[in-house]
Amino acid sequence: MNVLLRWLFSASTLMILAYYMPGITVYTFYNALVASLVLGLANAVIRPFLILLTLPINILTLGFFTLIINASVFWFVSTVVKGFYVGGFWVAFWASLILWIVGWLVNGLFKK
Repeated sequence: MNVLLRWLFSASTLMILAYYMPGITVYTFYNALVASLVLGLANAVIRPFLILLTLPINILTLGFFTLIINASVFWFVSTVVKGFYVGGFWVAFWASLILWIVGWLVNGLFKK
């Protein structure tokens, strides 16, 4: 049940980001649900490999390069999912940062 609620919060956050941030377009809530599902899968599968490959850069930047990886994964998902578009890298950077903060807060609410 918690997974479904987190998924809904993530999709809702994507819709809110699309409303307030120029450069992000989500046509329907269904597209937001699919985008948040693909984003979760990409973060679970692709992101660990990217972090492992860029480990020296990540160590040199004290972990700040992880923000670049998050934005890249967010931007990649926008190329895969139809009906979800991101206008550029910096839009993806700020949107992924906001999505991470909201996800962190939601995970804190659902902890037992």
